[in-house]
Amino acid sequence: MKQPNDPAQKVIVMDFGAQYGQLIARRIRDLKVYSEIVPCDISAAELSALSPSAIILSGGPASVYAQDAPRIDADIFNLGIPVLGFCYGQQIMAVTLGGNVAHTEVGEYGPAPLTRAGDSQLFEGTPTNQTVWMSHRDAVSSAPVGFTVTSSTDVCAIASMEDPSRALYATQFHPEVAHTEYGTDMLHNFLYEICGLEPTWDMEDIIENQVTAIRQQVGDDRVILALSGGVDSAVAAALVHRAIGNQLTCVFVNHGMMRKGEPESIEQVFARGFGIPLITVDAQDRYLGLLAGITDPEQKRKIIGSEFWKVFFEEAVRIGGAEAAQQGECRVRWLVQGTIYPDIIESGARKTGGKASTIKSHHNLIPVPEGVHFDLIEPLDHFFKDEVRALGSALGLPDEIVYRQPFPGPGLAIRIIGEITREKLAILKEADAIVRAEIDADNPGLFEQTGIRDSARSVWQYFAVLPDVLSVGVMGDERTYAHPIILRAVESSDAMTADWARLPYDLLALISSRIVAEVPGVNRVCYDITSKPPATIEWE
Repeated sequence: MKQPNDPAQKVIVMDFGAQYGQLIARRIRDLKVYSEIVPCDISAAELSALSPSAIILSGGPASVYAQDAPRIDADIFNLGIPVLGFCYGQQIMAVTLGGNVAHTEVGEYGPAPLTRAGDSQLFEGTPTNQTVWMSHRDAVSSAPVGFTVTSSTDVCAIASMEDPSRALYATQFHPEVAHTEYGTDMLHNFLYEICGLEPTWDMEDIIENQVTAIRQQVGDDRVILALSGGVDSAVAAALVHRAIGNQLTCVFVNHGMMRKGEPESIEQVFARGFGIPLITVDAQDRYLGLLAGITDPEQKRKIIGSEFWKVFFEEAVRIGGAEAAQQGECRVRWLVQGTIYPDIIESGARKTGGKASTIKSHHNLIPVPEGVHFDLIEPLDHFFKDEVRALGSALGLPDEIVYRQPFPGPGLAIRIIGEITREKLAILKEADAIVRAEIDADNPGLFEQTGIRDSARSVWQYFAVLPDVLSVGVMGDERTYAHPIILRAVESSDAMTADWARLPYDLLALISSRIVAEVPGVNRVCYDITSKPPATIEWE
């Protein structure tokens, strides 16, 4: 697949194990310059082959003097390409070029008052005194020859340094985080003024480039996509359809575990609104039969996942024509997947070559039955989640698809604790619909429709859970023995950690009264106020 932008306009972020590694790349893209992340052990020759316009060295948790500390190929600083280092990136730049790093007596974590010292290209247009975000115990104690110290804090004498003659710049603080009040200005100065780049990372151009690349890749072949209803597969479908029209067929397998109204919404958006060829397979009874008596959550996941692909491949064979179906052959060549850039980064599957550390296993290519093969089209594999949402909006997808809450692949199957039955599904769908409707109505902006979640105080998800217990209640002067519903609403910036949302009491009371009054079989509503950790966002 062709790169989604002009490779001559490319910033490479070298990752030294940074907490904010992906954030750096996203901030650069926010300034409309394309960026990619590579591991820090890349050689100068490999890096040069990528033809970067600029290089950024990320932070990292290690001490530069530790035996197993990440190193950098010193020849990278001789490529004549502008380099900007943050935190560990400043320290590794310093020691590699002849400076020194020392352990500070007092650590510096969080906001810190910084004072500029003299002229600086990086700080141009920012005030003498400003607040930056620090996170370190080590700091540069002496700058390499040729460098000028451009700022300091009470704890850190060399909070930033630069050598304009070699286009080398570095900061001990993190300009990429929102807490550094003039961080965006510094990145702007580096990209536009120092590196001479232009803001060419534009959604309309991106779409046009991707459309052209998909057409060249596919030719006249047939293409298939498994539509899940999630934002990634939805945006991939809309993008590929714009490129090749009716050569694409989407298959939506309704396993019955989606939220109320979602299957109908998916059909309406894609088949009617976009005119994308869509095959809907009603497999609800098939799944209920397979899940009967199953209570273990991992077993539920495996059954739902494996059966999904069985159904999908049955349809793929049929799409190939009657003759192919009779012979059991799949003649559809291409499979579209909604793989996004964080998937590539986390799996270590860097497409530029070289080695990468595996953060977690991520298997994008599904296990296919014997005799079936697909070539992959992954049109989103260089995009972050917020960019995927922006692409979806630019392609005309409705907000209910583009800004859909995160939803587990097994769906409501893992929000029903214990065995899944038709009755339980009906109860949970109705209760969950009330939860979402009332929270959305109370505050339409509560679930941030941006895809960029810098604030840890944004409501990330809100939903209902049906536990495997019954509770005593009184309704209409009679004793009841019915299901409770658990309400879960969490605030998060990335789902790695989460806190329970402080929803207004009146809103909680309204949700509770509606569920008990309108959902048969429910007599109690509880609110989960556990953070992650120790809990998880989902219950199974």
